[in-house]
Amino acid sequence: MTVPPLPDPASIVDARVGDAGPSLLALADGTVFAGRAFGAPVAAGGDLVVNTSQTGYQEVCTDPSYAGQVVVMTYPLIGNHGRLVADDQSERPWLRALVVANATAAVVDDAAQIAALLRAHGIPAIAGVDTRALARHLRTRGSVRAIVTAPREMDRDAAVAAARALPRWEDEDFVSLVSPGAPRDLGDASEGGPLVAIVDLGLKSSIVRNLRARGARVRVLPHTATPADVLRPEVHGVVLSPGPGDPARLAEQVALARAVIADGRPLLGICLGHQIVGRAAGAETRRLRFGHHGANHPVRDDVRGIVQVTAQNHEVTVDAATLPAGSGFVVSQVNLNDGSVEGLRHATLPIETVQYHPEGAPGPLDALAVFDRFVAAARARAGRG
Repeated sequence: MTVPPLPDPASIVDARVGDAGPSLLALADGTVFAGRAFGAPVAAGGDLVVNTSQTGYQEVCTDPSYAGQVVVMTYPLIGNHGRLVADDQSERPWLRALVVANATAAVVDDAAQIAALLRAHGIPAIAGVDTRALARHLRTRGSVRAIVTAPREMDRDAAVAAARALPRWEDEDFVSLVSPGAPRDLGDASEGGPLVAIVDLGLKSSIVRNLRARGARVRVLPHTATPADVLRPEVHGVVLSPGPGDPARLAEQVALARAVIADGRPLLGICLGHQIVGRAAGAETRRLRFGHHGANHPVRDDVRGIVQVTAQNHEVTVDAATLPAGSGFVVSQVNLNDGSVEGLRHATLPIETVQYHPEGAPGPLDALAVFDRFVAAARARAGRG
């Protein structure tokens, strides 16, 4: 099979980033794009997802929810903004590969470039791809697996075969990969704030930062936490964090959510945590055709009568039609683009879930009041003793 024409390297990879040679982005449906490698000199693949954010690629790369996925940035210039270590959302990047149109560099310091972060952790990247054409292809085709080849691996047929051999996203256990092995506490009783237990399914640091900024103490627990671990007497509220993968695989975490609901303690579910609470309430979840990934998704809050612009990163939605009428839960927020469920609230208990990322890293900060409501509920619980 004929190798596609290679883009001019000087036009797509800034010299300060460094071009490692030609490589391919190969999709399991047989579509192949040629480009220039600028990440780690290895091959890797997973489900292909498109992110429409103009900035925030540092936060995207370090977001554990992208574990196992190849991320395509549709904005054409990626690298203009340098990396600030304090803005990393976890200790390392979790995506399998990064795909961009142009790898730029407005910073001289190598360590401040996104390419340096990817290389340090063995993550390949490719530039020179028409990412907008690729996004349109996925809108027609739906989710598809893909692989980025190592530099100078230009056998198109072999690359497509490798993409087709990748395991299905639904069949992989990503949560155990990104979750910590042991608990840790942030803050102590002398601070006087409520203690919030976060079950870490792929936690972003900005969530912890927002809870701490509102006076909460935080206990981060691994995904294997039991109801006894989470519902200790000193815990005043529970968060089920975002994370990667299919909630249908997480029966133990769904059972944990049921225990928290039965206890009546304040509960906040974010993204994957929202989906888990939905399943605990008796609803089904289903995979979206190509997921929601970006920082400009409009969400209508039917309880408060407002519309918020939100940051999103998920493949799965709670199926509103399957939410039992007697569950106590109602659909509180919907996506204005496709009508999918964006939030649940309990009629009588201090329980709220959101499908989007209220911490806005990257993205708008319209929805920060989610944390205000949750910490206020946890503080009220603490006041009751």
